[in-house]
Formats: sequence, C-alpha cells, structure tokens
Amino acid sequence: MTDLSLASRPVRRIGFGAMQLPGPGVFGPPKDPETALAVLRRAVELGVNHIDTAQYYGPDVSNDLIHRALHPYPADLVIVSKVGARRDEAGGWLPAGSPAELRAGVEANLRSLALDRVDVVNLRVHAPAEPDARFEAQLDTMAGLREEGLIGGVGISNVSEAQLRRAAELTEVACVQNPYNLVDRASARVLAACEELRIAFVPFFPMGSGFPGANRVLDHPALVSTAARLGAEPGQVALAWLLAHSPWLLLIPGTSSLAHLEENLAAGDLALDAVALATLDAAAP
Repeated sequence: MTDLSLASRPVRRIGFGAMQLPGPGVFGPPKDPETALAVLRRAVELGVNHIDTAQYYGPDVSNDLIHRALHPYPADLVIVSKVGARRDEAGGWLPAGSPAELRAGVEANLRSLALDRVDVVNLRVHAPAEPDARFEAQLDTMAGLREEGLIGGVGISNVSEAQLRRAAELTEVACVQNPYNLVDRASARVLAACEELRIAFVPFFPMGSGFPGANRVLDHPALVSTAARLGAEPGQVALAWLLAHSPWLLLIPGTSSLAHLEENLAAGDLALDAVALATLDAAAP
C-alpha cells in the first residue's frame, strides 16, 4: 500500500476511527475504558499513524481516551478531528456551524487532546447541497483558523461534488470524508473529483456500521462468498476492496475490540484477485 498525505503529513492507508470507543450511540463513557485504551495503544504499535476523532464523540470521551492512551504523541501520528456538530443532553446530534461554534469546536479539541495544533480538522456540513454563502463563510472561518496555526489543514465532510469543487477554489482542502462502501456509492462523483484534484478521500462507514438493522455490507452475498473463497473475514474483504478501488482512499475502520483491530489492519495485506474485484465491483445496488 502506498502512503498518502494529510496536510503534508504522510499517513498509512489504514488508520483508526475512534467513533466506536465511547458508549452506545457514541455517547458517554465506554463500558470497558481499559480495553479502549489498549485498543488505541495496540493500533499505534501495529503501525497506525492516522487517528480520526471528534470532540463531540462522547462528548470529549474519544479525545480523552486518545490523550490518556497516547500522550505524549508519537512524532509521526496524525490526529484528525471535526467540527460542525454538537450533542444535546440526551445524546442527540445537532448542527453547530456558525463561525463562533466552529472556533469553539476547534478550541475544545485542542483542550481535550492537549495539543497546540490539530493536524487536520474536517468541517462537517449538515447535508450535501449546492455551495452557498453559509458554506463559504464556514470555509473562510476554517481557513482563518489554519492561518492562526490552530489547525494544520482544512478537511470537509458530508459534501456534494459542487461543494468540494467550490471549496477547492476557495482554499486548500486536505481531505474529504463522505460515506462510501461496497453498497453505498452515492459519493462516487465526489470520489472521482478527489482523484482529479488529488485530494484524499476518507470513507466513513466502510464496513456498513452506519446502517440500521442488518449490516448490508458484511451480509452482502457477493462479499460473503468472496471472503469464504479467499479464506478471509468479510470485513477484511470489504476494506481490501476499498483499498483496491482507488489509490486516493484512506481508511479509518473503528472498533472497541483488540481482535477486530488486528483483523481490520490485516486487510492491508489481503490481495484480491481479478474474480474478486469483478464480483465486488458489480455488487452495488
């Protein structure tokens, strides 16, 4: 696997997403904090140098765990966070995209992670749409925070192709985070634009964990049969397919299990043959 860069910081193509470390619904503390800390430490031991988080995971829970497990941070570790949302007292997800809220979100990440600068911060927009004055003002705020040295790079998340292209006109974009996996390819045009613009694309829910009910990715017959033929786990095949799908994809699979962590990272060594790639490429709805 060839490394990519985030804000000029090289990262390996499989990182770690901290969203699953807090309690149920990404709210409150984990049931087993010591295992959560062990997962983070083991990830770094196995070569992970890209961790994705957010202050509103918990809130503060995932950032606190990262700080407790890894501070002082390894020199090559790239921490990526996000702003643009907040949690209510019941754990609900609310937008928080005003300039003041974006600044407060960055400052909250700096405090909870004990950093002077967050390597990359993604602007999470409420929904993909056409670019508008509000979106441009949010980008201006993020660029200003980068100029102040509080963040190293500006990413964008949950955006349309038009928003990505407008953002790239207005400022340097470090990465794009949109949903993308074997069965959800709605962001295919965004991915294609990232390839054209040479911007890293970081798919969230790469193994379908964001779907309610049955897992439409891991239970997909094409994935299950391919994994059985290759002697691999379905999740490993789902990740390996993404790595083969585009050289501009960076993965951040998350887990609160040491066994699943090692399984996910081993996907980087799984080679998919031509039959597997053709079968999985054709598996989209």
